[in-house]
Amino acid sequence: MPIGREITNDDYSNDKIIKNNKNNEDLKIDNKKNQQSEIIFIPEEPKYSLDDIVLPNSVKEQILDIADYAKNSKIVYEQWGLEKTHKYSKRIGINLYGAPGTGKTMAAHALAKYLGRKILIVNYADIESKYVGETPKNIRKVFEVAKETNSILFFDEADAILSKRVTNMTGAVDVSVNQTRSVMLMIMNDYQDFIIFATNFIENFDPAFMRRISMHVKFELPDFECRKKLWKLYIPNTMPNNIDIDEIAKKYEGLSGSDISNAILMGAFKAARQHDFLVDKKYIFEMVEGILISKSANQGISMKSKTVSKEYVKQELVKVRKDNDI
Repeated sequence: MPIGREITNDDYSNDKIIKNNKNNEDLKIDNKKNQQSEIIFIPEEPKYSLDDIVLPNSVKEQILDIADYAKNSKIVYEQWGLEKTHKYSKRIGINLYGAPGTGKTMAAHALAKYLGRKILIVNYADIESKYVGETPKNIRKVFEVAKETNSILFFDEADAILSKRVTNMTGAVDVSVNQTRSVMLMIMNDYQDFIIFATNFIENFDPAFMRRISMHVKFELPDFECRKKLWKLYIPNTMPNNIDIDEIAKKYEGLSGSDISNAILMGAFKAARQHDFLVDKKYIFEMVEGILISKSANQGISMKSKTVSKEYVKQELVKVRKDNDI
């Protein structure tokens, strides 16, 4: 008795269908790979001007120094002869670093607007690829697009790409990371234009990148005067309220401009939900305190030392002994 069954024409047609389906799937995968590698970078018009940003005077002065670089470069390089001694220094790398929400991204936009140029914003997620060798290609493409469009190149959250290189490489990923860093260094050496970086974690930068950045500007949390300006800026004239600007600016330290903006917005929504005819300052206080609590929790609990006398220590030791005897 024969095993199995007779092979018919249907079997061949089914086999063709299976092969065709497989070919189609392979084609889809290839298309996905092509789509993955074909990343388009588009410059945009800056959203903010120097008048829009509220910063401490010391920080504002540094930003203005940077803004006037293009205007003064002819004097410095040509008239004063620094092009002879600093042949490869026409690239100006600026690093804006400090706490989140302190205006770094706004300052990058403002610099581009002051210079009358578009801004090309790059996050590491935009250029990072799961395919080996694609990330360095994307980095080269970013610089090419910035040059072709005469745009200011801005790397946001730059610590992701300027971080320290891996010394003890254990796999292909480590090799790829180092390759990406090396490509970035080489391109920065040859690039003769503005590059702006922003980071919350300057301590993660590789020293090689630190040397190639001309100027580092630290963005501090707003002082009392800045907080007053920010509260005024974010409270619209049409919003009914009983907020005392001096009081709230003095009452709450440790707030960024972003924190103040969020507190006003959420306080207004709270007042609307309560059907109040004005935004009472108690709602703003509530939102601010919630923000400060969350920031404290995010930073972790800090241990504080306390100086005590010998008598205090003796008393505490006596208490412990008594407790142990019970």
